[in-house]
Amino acid sequence: MANVALRQVKKAYPNGFEAIKGVDVEIGDGRFCVLVGPSGCGKSTLLRMVAGLETVTSGEIDIGGRVVNQVEPADRDIAMVFQNYALYPHMSVYNNMAYGLRNRGMPKPEIDTRVQEAARILELSAMLERKPGQLSGGQRQRVAMGRAIVRQPKVFLFDEPLSNLDAKLRIAMRVEIRKLQRRLNTTSIYVTHDQLEAMTLADILVVMNAGQVEQVGNPLDIYQKPATTFVASFIGAPPMNLIGLRESGISLAAADAGILGVRPEDLELANGAAPAGGLTFELKVEAIEKVGAETYVYGLRSQQDGQPAISERPGELPPGEILVRIPGQGGPAIGETIKVLAPRERLHLFVAGGRKRIEL
Repeated sequence: MANVALRQVKKAYPNGFEAIKGVDVEIGDGRFCVLVGPSGCGKSTLLRMVAGLETVTSGEIDIGGRVVNQVEPADRDIAMVFQNYALYPHMSVYNNMAYGLRNRGMPKPEIDTRVQEAARILELSAMLERKPGQLSGGQRQRVAMGRAIVRQPKVFLFDEPLSNLDAKLRIAMRVEIRKLQRRLNTTSIYVTHDQLEAMTLADILVVMNAGQVEQVGNPLDIYQKPATTFVASFIGAPPMNLIGLRESGISLAAADAGILGVRPEDLELANGAAPAGGLTFELKVEAIEKVGAETYVYGLRSQQDGQPAISERPGELPPGEILVRIPGQGGPAIGETIKVLAPRERLHLFVAGGRKRIEL
């Protein structure tokens, strides 16, 4: 086991494109760190730099107190689980897991001990003689994890390992990966574009956008206090509503211009007077989604005072549209005009550019 430190890590390609723009992250021994962000944000590139599959333009990657920038991947004492499993189709499950250990010249008894133990942990003992083609997607992913486990590395690296699985299996495998990591207590770095996957797995959540880190912290802290409007709209499903401060009708001593954010679950249908200092406005219901235990109501409010709509960013709702999440299967009808409100303590305020949070 080992801690991992990324210090001002940058990656630039010969054509001048800067994929990673100076990342600083500290991952403690035995912690589970998740890199999350939209496609093209640089998260997989950063993971490959830790693995040694991409060179570092500048900065340092430290694993267990050793700077590994110039160290070959095989000598970094890491094990990687890929999106496509990368299993040898002509080999049995046993031989797939044992192959790397044999290449290292490990004695046969020790190889057998490690493979059998990994198979027991992953419930693969009855499948050791099967070929990958005889396994389901979830079983193949477990074999890929088993191949990493037998290495007993200092650090596990996961590159979107569940993206090829169906939704139900992804949930089951997500739980299994977290249980396994806690059992082995091995430092892990996991890449995903799925914010729900990131929230449920991470001890340390790193939200990335356009090659840089937007926010690092505990998943719940990031959800409750997003540092930027990008984080606010990316973390949380459905995304946070973002409204121009001048459009909201609220006067705040902290700012005369900016962006107000409110999560759909923090809005409620108004049955009386609005809370003091809170947010209240009318919406025309445009669409309704009933998803069982709750209902999503999409409403449209007109732009006021000629203020421009907030520019769209990945994950944000269209300008002027507000999403309200209400419990149960009831609610208004399409075409109806409703009043919604949110108490002041549930509001989030950001500077006009959305790059910084202001505490209310």
